Amino acid sequence: TDGRVLLAQRPEGKQLAGLWEFPGGKVEPGETPEECLIRELYEEIGIETDIPCLAPFTFASHSYDDFHLLMPLFVCRRFRGIAQPKEGQVLKWVRPRQMRDFPMPPADAPLIQFLIDLL
Repeated sequence: TDGRVLLAQRPEGKQLAGLWEFPGGKVEPGETPEECLIRELYEEIGIETDIPCLAPFTFASHSYDDFHLLMPLFVCRRFRGIAQPKEGQVLKWVRPRQMRDFPMPPADAPLIQFLIDLL
C-alpha cells in the first residue's frame, strides 16, 4: 500500500453527521469482527477482501451517553475493487498525519496516533 487511510464522512441525518470515521459497522449475531468488516466494506464502499488480508491492529473503547462502543481496528492489507460511497457518505484517502485535520467521533480520534506510528 502507499500508507494512506480511508476515511468516510458520516452523512447528514445520521448520528454524528459530518464527522469522519473509519469504514465499518456493527457485528451481526453469529458474525465475527472480521466477517462483519468484510460485509460492511462491501455494503458501504463496494470493495471486497478476505480474512487473511485483515490484520488486527488495536481497538477503541468509548462510552457514549446511550451505549458503550468496543471497536476493533484492522489494517486491510489487500482488497479488490475501487472504494466508492454507497450510503451517502463522502470518502477520502489521507496520509496518517493528515487525519488530525478531519473531525472524528470521540471513539475514533484516539486511534490516529496508532496509525501515525504504524504507517
